[in-house]
Amino acid sequence: MARMAGTAALAESLLDVAVVSTTSVAGGDICTTTRLRLTDGRSAVIKTRPQAPPRFFTTEAEGLRRLGAAGGAPVPEVLAANDECIILDWIEPAKPSADLAEGLGRGLAATHAAGTGGFGADHDGYVGLAPLPNRPLPTWEEFYASRRVMPYVKAAVDRGALSLEQAATIEKVMKQLPSLTADPEPPALLHGDLWSGNLVWSADGVRLIDPAVHGGHRETDLAMLALFGAPHLQRILDAYNEAAPLQEGWMDRVPLHQLHPLLVHAVMFGGAYGPRAAAAAQSLLDGKS
Repeated sequence: MARMAGTAALAESLLDVAVVSTTSVAGGDICTTTRLRLTDGRSAVIKTRPQAPPRFFTTEAEGLRRLGAAGGAPVPEVLAANDECIILDWIEPAKPSADLAEGLGRGLAATHAAGTGGFGADHDGYVGLAPLPNRPLPTWEEFYASRRVMPYVKAAVDRGALSLEQAATIEKVMKQLPSLTADPEPPALLHGDLWSGNLVWSADGVRLIDPAVHGGHRETDLAMLALFGAPHLQRILDAYNEAAPLQEGWMDRVPLHQLHPLLVHAVMFGGAYGPRAAAAAQSLLDGKS
C-alpha cells in the first residue's frame, strides 16, 4: 500500500490532478505498471522503476511523441515523464481482429514514410533495459552492423551466450551486407522494438507502446513483428504491402533484420537465442551461395 501511495503522489505532482484509486497492471518485468483513476474522470497508466537508467523514461516519451506526430500508427498520449516515471493515457484493450490488423499495417506504412534525417538518432536509447547505440552513420548497412549487430555479438560472446565460431558466422554476414540487402531506401521512422507485446489492441485502433525510435530500414520493424508472432500477422503484412509495396525478396531478408533482436535476447536471457542468431546468419550465407 505504501508503494501505491507513493506512486499516486508522484502522479499527482506531475499531473496536478488528484488520484482516486490505483490498480496494478499485469505484464512486463522491467517496470511496475499501475492504472490511475483521476478525479477529472480520466484513466491513466504510470510506469515506474527504481533507479532507472539515465533518460530511460524521457527517451520513451520522446519516441512516443515522435511516432504520434508522424500521423501513422497511433500511440498513447504522453501525459508526463521525468527521471522516475512516464504517465500515459489509458488505452482500453480490445480483442484483436482482422480489421484492426489492417489498420495497423496501413498506419505503420505511414509512420515509416514520415522518415527521419538519417540512420540513427540524436542520442542513444534503450531496447528494454539494454543500451541502444544510435550515433548516426551514412548508410543503413554501416549503421546496422556498427550500432546494432556487432556490439551485441561482442556482448553475447562475453556472456557465454555465443561461441566464437557462431560470432564469426554473424560477422561474415555483416561483411557481406551490401550484397544481402535491397536497393537503398531513405531512412524510415522506426518503432524499433515492434514485437506483439508492444501492441495494445483497442476498439479504435492498435496503439504502439515502448518504442526504441530511430531512423532505420522499414523491413526491420516488420521482421521484429514476425519474430515472436502477432495476432493476424499476415493481414498486417498484406495491408502494409498494399499501402507501401516492399522490395522484391523482402521475406528472404527477414533473418537479417532479426539478428539484432535475437542477439539482444541472447545477452539478456541466454538460452537458445545465440544459436538462433547464428542459424539465421548461416541461412543468409547459404541463400547467397
